[in-house]
Amino acid sequence: MTNPYGDIELDPRSMRALAHPVRLAILSRLQGHGPSTATALAPLVGATPSVTSWHLRHLAEHGLVRDADVESDGRQRWWEAAGTGIRFTPAGGGDDDSAAALLSRVMFDQAAGLPDEWARDAEPLLEPEWRRSAGLSNTTVAITADELAEVEAAIEELLAPYVLRKAGGEVAEGARRVRLLRYVLPSAPDTTAADDSGGES
Repeated sequence: MTNPYGDIELDPRSMRALAHPVRLAILSRLQGHGPSTATALAPLVGATPSVTSWHLRHLAEHGLVRDADVESDGRQRWWEAAGTGIRFTPAGGGDDDSAAALLSRVMFDQAAGLPDEWARDAEPLLEPEWRRSAGLSNTTVAITADELAEVEAAIEELLAPYVLRKAGGEVAEGARRVRLLRYVLPSAPDTTAADDSGGES
């Protein structure tokens, strides 16, 4: 699958480094809201400034964050995300798969509360034109692995101009930040057919 967003491609070592709730929260905050300092990030990610600073340096070692070029008095270090997003694929088996699974679980845990937060804090304040397109879509399809990859690629191609716009392109008047949570959840292999047929292959 192509990478139309310009995401940072993670190797297993980077996946494991990012599979920490505070580090993932730091990176997500920098990606979504721009440069910040350890002191400003600390209350937002549930850590002290010194711990946040340590995690930032660890993320920098893996090329996920870097020093930000912003005007300051020099007393605090400013950080920014090295890319607008991340990408990882469990394709090699063994360590690759276990590292990807570990990071996936942390990401699922952090995303679990977002719908409730939105429904509580944002949805009641939306104007009708925004409310019409907001909310949950839950669709199940019958599809092969190759077809699913094609669907994912088509979605990314459709969204790419808006993702890149967020990263510094010209923003249309009236545009707002919209979070799209896309869970892709294939079912487990179905073994009942073989069992029902007497175990024939």
